[in-house]
Amino acid sequence: MNIHRSSGARLILVCGLPGAGKTTHATALERELHAVRFSADDWMNALGIDIYDEPQRQKIEDLQWRLARKLLHLGLTIIVEWGAWARSERDSLRLQARAAGAAVELHFLTALVDILFERIQRRGMENPPIEREAIERWAQIFEPPTPEEMALFDAACTLEP
Repeated sequence: MNIHRSSGARLILVCGLPGAGKTTHATALERELHAVRFSADDWMNALGIDIYDEPQRQKIEDLQWRLARKLLHLGLTIIVEWGAWARSERDSLRLQARAAGAAVELHFLTALVDILFERIQRRGMENPPIEREAIERWAQIFEPPTPEEMALFDAACTLEP
């Protein structure tokens, strides 16, 4: 496992499909670590933007990342809860955070499609609701981190019990 020393700045990428538990996990980390959490869904909901509007999502993620980089330079702990489905996205965020002098962790959350679908149905946040077929399609597109990729990140922090 890669150990990167910094001035205390830390980026935590929370990676996974919808329903994997990213928000629950990231919110717990935010409280425990006194971190700043960035979630495009949260901002889109607050602004009344359709969460399926990909161009608007990209603009929000770009804005959040500009702010996150500034906060990393100040030595803060930042949590990015975008899902980070592609290895290339995770690599880019890791390298940019390292350039800011930050340690970088990857927290990968996963579950079977049936469980993801059940959780999404239970929370009932999406309008229109996410169909099971969409989750199956997304599971095919998603690039899970390999052990080799995980080795590029710092050891994950642990939460108090």
